Amino acid sequence: MEASPRTARAFPVALVVGGIVSVQSGSALATTLFEDLGPAGTVFLRSLFAAVVLVALWRPSFRGRPREALRIAAIYGVALAAMNLCFYEALDRLPLGIAVTLEFVGPLGVAVLSTRKAVDLIWVALAAAGIVLLSGGLGGSGIDGLGAALALVAGFFWGAYIFIAADVGRAFEGGAGLAIGMVVSALLLIPFGVAGGGADLLDPRLLALGAGVAILSSVIPYSFELEALRRLPAGVFGVLMSLEPAVAALIGFIALDQALATREVVAIALVVAASAGALRSSAGPPPIEP
Repeated sequence: MEASPRTARAFPVALVVGGIVSVQSGSALATTLFEDLGPAGTVFLRSLFAAVVLVALWRPSFRGRPREALRIAAIYGVALAAMNLCFYEALDRLPLGIAVTLEFVGPLGVAVLSTRKAVDLIWVALAAAGIVLLSGGLGGSGIDGLGAALALVAGFFWGAYIFIAADVGRAFEGGAGLAIGMVVSALLLIPFGVAGGGADLLDPRLLALGAGVAILSSVIPYSFELEALRRLPAGVFGVLMSLEPAVAALIGFIALDQALATREVVAIALVVAASAGALRSSAGPPPIEP
């Protein structure tokens, strides 16, 4: 029995939303490890377990690969490591919803740069207004300055990751490039992870939680969103992805008791609106956040 047209449309939307909820739930779970492992130790465990799962799924081979393809995968891994390390360091200083909102400036910038429409200036203005509100206004006291800077740097590397991902997709079949990049990322994060987590990295309870972060933040959303991309137009997928800051704020409130001021809620709404508009008019959606 074939699914009804309504069900066929609703299913991929549910996959995208489920992937977003999974990613942000993973981020919320990650914050519970910061006290024992620090942000660096936590992101190392996430990358390590994600690399193990992705290698097991895709079984990438280095043999016979052109040197240029391996170079692209290595750069991809550098972008992954820098993005995730900066984001987790920001998450240690900012509420989840605010950190994700600032980081989302990366894909928003890529979406704006990919089009030449005058209306895109509106999305830039909305996003800028949201960021100014989040910072407490020009010259005002607001969120943690270092945390905001780290989130914006994470957004820069997310934008770089989006551009590099296109080359990885052309150089490797399936998810082989992603798996190799995640291995490179995990290797690069070893010194930071060991310095941040120390002997606690061997604690079985923390290892189990780290594996849970990897599954929620990488394995589940990759599976859901890649499947959704087979069924949804790129513009629709992009608009749905722009819900991520709002979902992050909601999960931060429910799971971490991170209440936001009215000003911060309005700021997040402005960035969500800007992201939805820019992603809708761009050539395609941002790749899934690793």
